Amino acid sequence: MKQTLAEKIVQRHMTAGPDRPVRAGDVVSLKPRHVLTHDNTAAVIPKFLSIGATKVADPAQPMFALDHGIQDTSAENLAKYARIEEFAREQGIDFYPAGTGIGHQIMVTRGYVVPESLCVASDSHSNMYGALGALGTPIVRTDAAAVWATGEFWWQIPRTVKVELTGTLADGVSGKDLILALCGAFASGEALNAIVEFGGPGVASLSMDARLSVANMTTEWGALAGIFPIDAITVEFMRHVRNRIGAEGEKRFSEDDLMRWSTEALVGDDGADCAGTIRLDLTTLRPMVAGPDTVQAATTLAEMAAQQVKIDKAYLLSCVNGRLEDLQAAARVLEGKKVADHVELYVAAASQDVQDAAEADGTWQVLVDAGARILPPGCGPCIGLGSGLLEPGEVAISATNRNFKGRMGSREARAYLASPAVVAASAVAGQVVAPDGVELNGTSLEASFEDDAASNTVDERVEILEGFPATVEGRVLFVPADNLNTDGIYGKDYTYKTLAPEEMARVVMENHDPTFAGTVRPGDVLVGGINFGTGSSREQAATALKAAGVAMVIASSYSQTYLRNAYNNGFLCISCPELVDHMRATLGEAAPTLVAATPMHVDFASGRIAFDDREFRFSPLGEVPQALIVAGGLENKVRQQLAQS
Repeated sequence: MKQTLAEKIVQRHMTAGPDRPVRAGDVVSLKPRHVLTHDNTAAVIPKFLSIGATKVADPAQPMFALDHGIQDTSAENLAKYARIEEFAREQGIDFYPAGTGIGHQIMVTRGYVVPESLCVASDSHSNMYGALGALGTPIVRTDAAAVWATGEFWWQIPRTVKVELTGTLADGVSGKDLILALCGAFASGEALNAIVEFGGPGVASLSMDARLSVANMTTEWGALAGIFPIDAITVEFMRHVRNRIGAEGEKRFSEDDLMRWSTEALVGDDGADCAGTIRLDLTTLRPMVAGPDTVQAATTLAEMAAQQVKIDKAYLLSCVNGRLEDLQAAARVLEGKKVADHVELYVAAASQDVQDAAEADGTWQVLVDAGARILPPGCGPCIGLGSGLLEPGEVAISATNRNFKGRMGSREARAYLASPAVVAASAVAGQVVAPDGVELNGTSLEASFEDDAASNTVDERVEILEGFPATVEGRVLFVPADNLNTDGIYGKDYTYKTLAPEEMARVVMENHDPTFAGTVRPGDVLVGGINFGTGSSREQAATALKAAGVAMVIASSYSQTYLRNAYNNGFLCISCPELVDHMRATLGEAAPTLVAATPMHVDFASGRIAFDDREFRFSPLGEVPQALIVAGGLENKVRQQLAQS
């Protein structure tokens, strides 16, 4: 069976799953090479202890890096940091204190991430590791605690979308422009919850820093991973990492590894199943600006410059654009110039190592001389923490990865995203402009999407574990909304309250359908639409439906965070787009909740659903998801594993 590059990496790291080559839709247990937690380590520690764990399974697997709230010098935050450092010391875990840099940057420049590896983090921008030909994907905090305790976590392999690049970038066009263009041109769910695999002859023209920027922001595109092929640029970067950190690098990978990546690195198979293919000619790309307040609204810089958008603040920082190449691009624009009097330009390197390199080659001094306000290497205003936040009515242009309303300060401010060079030029001009000499016009973007989606479901039977229901039969509640978010399922007014299950059942789906709690009955099967459970990561959006007696959810697709929360709490969810399409055609969408006239029968051994005298197929649930349901969720499963060890 032909596999994508990501599927081959999954195969190498799998500890439990099907006894055949893995494919999209399979649920597997994986042993990652490393797991990063940052300031949220403080929240993972009590989860780890609550499941009965006392010793990390493999102290070399976790890595802690303090990077989010490093400007907070309050006694409370310093005490939290001290607790994290003490735990790391007790367990023998690598620890990087505040000021070392952003965790993702440390992961890729200190040899933790290597080609062909699987590395995860309890942070959404772990997609960035894919620039090195690795599989990087986010996990939630409960998963991180499970990895500490057992070395493993479970994952459902997403579909793959390929991005074939041709041509080369024009002068003044960057990796940031490429990912902004992709986010804007393909904003209709093409990459949602997918693995994006980049390929084509155009990849060879992208520097490693450009690849890191693109892979990082596949998160904002909606993907669960973004992965580049392993080529000469990858190997050169890894050799540089090894040489720079010396013995530390030699410990993490060898000269033989470098040789192997040069000559026989993993590659995806030609003809491997994918859900779609995007083709983009890099030659036709021009500098881009996204916003305000959304990544999906991306326009050319030519259009933005014509609008003469005045700015108040500019930001050159974050894990997407705080590297040396980014700082150098900004410095070339700022050389001999000053930031406009009414503009504040904030700069922070992605790590102290990057800042040291920028100081050594003169880049840093150029930024300082131009009037940049220097922040410590870390996250800072990118996530609304520390100095330089947006005030009501202000407009910003930023080289960060997100510009969601209110994220960088006031909800009454506006934020645009652009490349470091455009941010620097705009800071000098006081409005959104292009750097001198950059060609803005003369071509239009050549990009296309071919939908290759076909059912990945095949005929196969699975063994049913003792305690797992072989079948489910129940009344059907159809909730036809697409993108039903977690606030609709379980409102914010209850999220931070501790409610008993019966109280949760009384308010479930209140924001979506106030009549739902009075309609639902124990044993009902809820059928939802596309991207079910999108939005915040609140676990109660899964546990409240379970508390209301819902036997299971069937949807076209899910937010992966929702799906993780559901199985981590022992709540059944499966995907069956064909069933949802049938229900739309027969029941319509006249109400927020519709009750079907006939019951539904779900057979888990064969992956078949009987409804309306028709049969619909889904990918049968194997050993890994069944075990989570039988145990009543991930924490119980880990407790059982620890008790048996």
